[in-house]
Amino acid sequence: MLTVDFDRLGLRPGERVLDMGAGGGRHAFEMYRRGADVVAFDMDADELAGVLEIFGAMKENGEVPAGASADIKQGDALELPFADGEFDRIVAAEVLEHIHADVDAIKELIRVLRPGGTLAISVPRWLPEVINWRLSDDYHNAAGGHIRIYTDHELVDKVTKGGRFNDGTPGEAMVYEGKDYAHGLHAPYWWIKCAVGVENDTHPLAKAYHKLLVWEIMKQPKTLQYAGKVLDPLIGKSMVLYFRKPGTP
Repeated sequence: MLTVDFDRLGLRPGERVLDMGAGGGRHAFEMYRRGADVVAFDMDADELAGVLEIFGAMKENGEVPAGASADIKQGDALELPFADGEFDRIVAAEVLEHIHADVDAIKELIRVLRPGGTLAISVPRWLPEVINWRLSDDYHNAAGGHIRIYTDHELVDKVTKGGRFNDGTPGEAMVYEGKDYAHGLHAPYWWIKCAVGVENDTHPLAKAYHKLLVWEIMKQPKTLQYAGKVLDPLIGKSMVLYFRKPGTP
């Protein structure tokens, strides 16, 4: 279930790419399939161990082009253990809404991106997220949960100015290149969950809608693909913003 459009990101085989906040690795796996040199970065060692195992299975099963490589790295988003300008493309999907010092994380993403490189950031979309917060305190009060709701204007402003810092010093400027919305079918599921109880997986309505989403992800029926395309711009749960770092490699 991908959120980022890698064609829009400009990903090409052989490029060095970072999946910051990789989690279970869904975007890292797709970039690996496309022939990139991938680093899956996260704080969670257990998640990364699972990602590394799947990287190995993909290679053994011949799912990746010759020359593609993939590895994992554990660490803190506020102090990325990479050199300046190390990556051609960066993905930060559904992670900034969890980080208190988001502007510092943005500054680090920009630092490790090469001049001319591109960055895709996805966060929960404002309206679907507001509904979730109002329906359930448990949705966002859980440990490690969402701590803010972004508007597109706020996030664009923070990234294009390289982050807003307490001392007023701007970071490196980025160029905003547009946005998409994704996962329109998923927003109603979370509204249901928040209404009946975030941990209440046995509620009949939540169970029924979950089965629908599993069907969408696993079988990708054309009817649900079409429904998703219609709903994405209206109630898509995720907002994806694309940026480019000025300059040439």
